[in-house]
Amino acid sequence: MSVPVEIADTAEERARGLMFRRDLPAGQGMLFIYETPQPVSFWMRNTPIPLDMVFIDARGAVRHVHAMARPLDETAIPGAAPGDPAPERLMVLELPGGDAARLGIVPGMVLAHPRLPQATALAPCD
Repeated sequence: MSVPVEIADTAEERARGLMFRRDLPAGQGMLFIYETPQPVSFWMRNTPIPLDMVFIDARGAVRHVHAMARPLDETAIPGAAPGDPAPERLMVLELPGGDAARLGIVPGMVLAHPRLPQATALAPCD
């Protein structure tokens, strides 16, 4: 499975994210990439479409999935499930609401991307 993504890897791009977008086509997403793994949380301020948020650690493992985030909701969405012993995330993938389930993305799944540290990635890119 492959999902085409827009990359948000600067502070400005990550801050804006998908705010003000009226749609995000099925099977596409935005990938937020941080300089180093860190605890993260997201919200839906100024985001009028439902989104799934997939929180990924520095090895490419999906650690947490928040499905169907409510449009325009300003409640913080943590990047780690309660009790997660390693809450740091390197990437967050935002997908149209319902796509994570449709694509079978669940915690424990491994994703590959060339921006993961390839020496320690669970699924290094060729």
